[in-house]
Amino acid sequence: MLDEATREHITDGAGPGVRDTDGDLRPELIEQVANAVEASDAARLKALFADLHAADQSDLLEVLAPDDQPRLIELLGPVFDFTALTELDETVRTRIVEALETHTLVEGMRELDSDDAVYILEDLDKADQAEILDQLPELDRAALSRSLDYPEETAGRRMQTEFVAVPAFWSVGRTIDHLRETEHLPERFYEVFVVDPLYRLKGAVALDVVLRSRPGVTIGEILSDEWHQVRDTDDQEDVARLFERYNWVSAPVVDDTGRLVGVITVDDIVDVIAEEADEDLKALGGVKADEELSDSVWYIAKSRFSWLFLNLLTAMLASVVIGLFAGEIEKMVALAVLMPIVASQGGNAGTQTMTVAVRALATRELGHGNAMRIVVREAAAGLINGLAFAVIMGAVAVAWFGIPDLGLVIGLAMVIVLVAAALGGILIPLALHRLGADPAVSSGPFVTTVTDVVGFCAFLGIAALWFGKS
Repeated sequence: MLDEATREHITDGAGPGVRDTDGDLRPELIEQVANAVEASDAARLKALFADLHAADQSDLLEVLAPDDQPRLIELLGPVFDFTALTELDETVRTRIVEALETHTLVEGMRELDSDDAVYILEDLDKADQAEILDQLPELDRAALSRSLDYPEETAGRRMQTEFVAVPAFWSVGRTIDHLRETEHLPERFYEVFVVDPLYRLKGAVALDVVLRSRPGVTIGEILSDEWHQVRDTDDQEDVARLFERYNWVSAPVVDDTGRLVGVITVDDIVDVIAEEADEDLKALGGVKADEELSDSVWYIAKSRFSWLFLNLLTAMLASVVIGLFAGEIEKMVALAVLMPIVASQGGNAGTQTMTVAVRALATRELGHGNAMRIVVREAAAGLINGLAFAVIMGAVAVAWFGIPDLGLVIGLAMVIVLVAAALGGILIPLALHRLGADPAVSSGPFVTTVTDVVGFCAFLGIAALWFGKS
């Protein structure tokens, strides 16, 4: 949110406040920005955007028509914070970057931290990356090229290459003077790293410790005994888990020789956690991780087709099971009426268990040590709910159709399907994880198949046996 001075600046002569009480952009502001872009009124736009946070700039940029988005950036010039591009959907960001003049991109990249610059560049093809990198200063070009060489979703891709490193023999006074006098320091940093002449990491000292120590004390004397590091090839999700577990604020990144190559800070990790959670949630619904609201209709339809086709095959299998009991269904219409209820309850119960299991596997809370206990717990929960819903649906079936035996049949089916759903919801993700497959992506169709097939077989099979004897 804006401070009072910024809010007054925007309101007095520059336009309305940025957001309403619900946190949405004010329509008046959006209209003023759109009108200023259409009129190519750079002065008006600069007044509207002055002192806006990058997140607010990003939201204003995203609501404009596609053709107006790059025009806005060109008109704003240095007033536009290129960090705002990192807040956009990948599809929107790529389209804007490709439409911008190269010199505009280069000037914007100069002001970014290396991790933000890499985040923007990585979506471009190699030729466009090279064109931009060639126009950057040599040191910046080398740092960005090195980061882009790392595989996606690794610490090397996420790290920023700006950090503060000093030798152990420097005094606290000399270190503080260095921090005051050096121009190109990171915008935010929390630790001073200690390195040897080959830049191998020897430890770290928190800034508050530096400021509280006497000027004559050497950095080596106040070196922390509990410092930590991550490898440049570590998966970003594993790094995020370490931040969460140990409450880190930042972590140095080293290569395979122990040489300090960058630093990851908690603001990067927040983005990683959000991305991984978003990816898992989409995977559970059969949606590709890179699908965005800005994607085209054709891309969305094509990306979802394979998942829907797999679900169609599993649904056909369930239909085959129903076909085996066609005779019983013809004799008693009540079976056809109640059959979807059994399958629906099993599907919902299986999805509940599967969601918990997939999330627990993703966060490493579920493993070899506690797998059996969790399986037993889920089965017991399924049994309790099965008995409860057996009583409920048994009473409903008797009241509805006036057939006492039908209540007993659906009651038994409810117990079986809910226990099967609980077991399928936990055992299928565990098995897929053990086989090296992503449970979030693969579990859904298998769990659905199990619950449908077991539900139909249980209900119709028991009905066939029970009423066949009658």
